[in-house]
Amino acid sequence: MTSKIKRLLTVMFVLMISVTASAQNSADDLLRKVIDKTRSYENIRFDFTYKMLNEKAGINETQSGILHLNGESYKITMQGQIVVSDGKTVWTFIEDSNEVMISTAEDGEDAMTPSSLLTSYYKDYKASFVAEKQNAAKGLKTIELKPSTGKKFSRIQLGIDENKQQLINLSIFDNSGNIFVYDLSKMTNNLVLAKDFFSFNVKNYPGIEVVDMR
Repeated sequence: MTSKIKRLLTVMFVLMISVTASAQNSADDLLRKVIDKTRSYENIRFDFTYKMLNEKAGINETQSGILHLNGESYKITMQGQIVVSDGKTVWTFIEDSNEVMISTAEDGEDAMTPSSLLTSYYKDYKASFVAEKQNAAKGLKTIELKPSTGKKFSRIQLGIDENKQQLINLSIFDNSGNIFVYDLSKMTNNLVLAKDFFSFNVKNYPGIEVVDMR
């Protein structure tokens, strides 16, 4: 599991040749509705299950976690690890080694953050409806995004509850044959959070080793 994918916290059908322009517009329209609704909340908490799959390499990893998101700030809590960012700085805490790595938050068009995954995934991608059996069985629409320019990922698939206008799962296919799957089992919004919730205070961890990579 790469560090960029872990940061995350933080956030989610083969196209027929005969697909019409109106179907393309419908996929774009549904995406924008989901994004607008997600952005309308002051903050969001997602309970999720994460999987990293690579059949050729024999990789099948599963973890569960919690993502809190408020604009560009996020906090991801997983087993033995906390990743938190205030939008400018990222702290990655490893419990077993009592170590925190400090880095500058990514920026630019290729930055991969929970916020960009959940609210900006239509940028520079062509959206279309595709058939995906597992999502269809759950009554979900699947939208596939393919990059219009060179990206780190070959495609992204989004499982969406059309009635709730809500992202339910997200699968990222990278150029190395890895598949990263996020199942969002529960969403809670507009929580009351402490002012320092999206920061990391080393004073709360006696004996911690600080690795500053800025």
